[in-house]
Amino acid sequence: MFFVDTLESEGLGNRSYLAGGPTTALVVDPPRDIDRVIAAAAARKVRIAFVAETHVHNDYVTGGLELARLTGARYLVPADAHVSFPRTPVADGDTVTIDKGLVLRAIATPGHTPHHTSYALAEDGRGVAVFTGGSLLIGTVGRPDLVEPRLTERLARAQHASAHRLADELDDEVPVLPTHGFGSFCSSSQAEGDATTIGKERATNDALTLDVEAFVARTLAGLDDVPAYYTHMGPANAAGPAPVDLTPPRRADAGEIAARLAAGEWVVDLRNRVAFAEGHVAGSFNFEGEGKLATYLAWLIPWGRPVTLLADTPERVADAQRELARVGIDRPAAAATGDPAGWVREGERLASFPRARFADLADARRRGEDLVVLDVRRDSERAGGFIDGSVPIPLHQLHGRLGEVPPGTVWVHCAGGMRAAIAASLLDAAGRAVVAVDDGFDAAAEAGLTVVRHHGDTD
Repeated sequence: MFFVDTLESEGLGNRSYLAGGPTTALVVDPPRDIDRVIAAAAARKVRIAFVAETHVHNDYVTGGLELARLTGARYLVPADAHVSFPRTPVADGDTVTIDKGLVLRAIATPGHTPHHTSYALAEDGRGVAVFTGGSLLIGTVGRPDLVEPRLTERLARAQHASAHRLADELDDEVPVLPTHGFGSFCSSSQAEGDATTIGKERATNDALTLDVEAFVARTLAGLDDVPAYYTHMGPANAAGPAPVDLTPPRRADAGEIAARLAAGEWVVDLRNRVAFAEGHVAGSFNFEGEGKLATYLAWLIPWGRPVTLLADTPERVADAQRELARVGIDRPAAAATGDPAGWVREGERLASFPRARFADLADARRRGEDLVVLDVRRDSERAGGFIDGSVPIPLHQLHGRLGEVPPGTVWVHCAGGMRAAIAASLLDAAGRAVVAVDDGFDAAAEAGLTVVRHHGDTD
């Protein structure tokens, strides 16, 4: 009997897969931290014989090359992908036998990238799974705009055709196992659900229910911002990523933390936003370890800038180091753990700022306080409604646009509180008086704040 194990990379919204039979297995789209994959194969008591990439990834650094090197597996990469390392090129229709009676077939599914390839798995001639990478996702498809702007419409049309090819060639009961779509910015839209089949997608996916013109129009209209670090992922994957080093970073004392801040390096506090607001090293930035750490830190940081990590425990540093390595932030310059009081030099005090709810903002406005409401959601979110008089600067642009924030105490909000905490730390480090609104955006109208809808209505 065959098996498929799913390996989640939750912070990035991606999945990798280990699939095989009694003795040998295949890995599809492995993460950078391949020790997880090797452990999963060991638990199954199978040998990794094949590693397959659906495409050259734009959103994370692959572990495929290193995994193939360590295990001796054949490294299957789409033939049309331009890469600089030895691999087994895979063309449409190629097959490999994974284990007795278990055959993998390559299906060209361009759209997310021009060379994108899906892999259908059959047991004794019956389709049992299809690994769709960034092609057919749960309720949507992979976005077509990450390769080259001039190709976007052409790739959107290809996504439509590729989805139809998968639906035409595979039975309705075949499970669809995508790499993207679980919060990944590689997904053209976010869909609910955790599992799907060809039949379910045939009934609900825009790529399979709309004609090509309507699908392309809707897809192009719905594309959101692209994280800045994506620029660096494709070239890293095409060149062949170096092995990852997850050994603990060197320990930094208070003097070194101060020196690194003075040098313009980034000192990142991984604690939760409540603890950070109550007391933190002045000049440090708050990226919660349990939030979308890799996505937002990699999106905001000037690429290549050294990072020092601060956390309550060594385990939190190790988890963050692993997540950051997945997006090419490989070696923290240093780290410190324990009591934040030990992160500042003798005679210095921790900085702090207040947190609030939307009801507190409404009260402050009624009192006529000199304040600025800063909305750090993306433009696509703001289009669904915004607080009257608020200043829009998306979080990923804030570091370069701090000078545009009007004078006054800055009450910063997002949709739920995590991004507002990041933004508040950026503003606090820049010397601004700030209040972090830690609240769901739905509470704004309930608190009596005027919320303007995109068609001009207000709440």
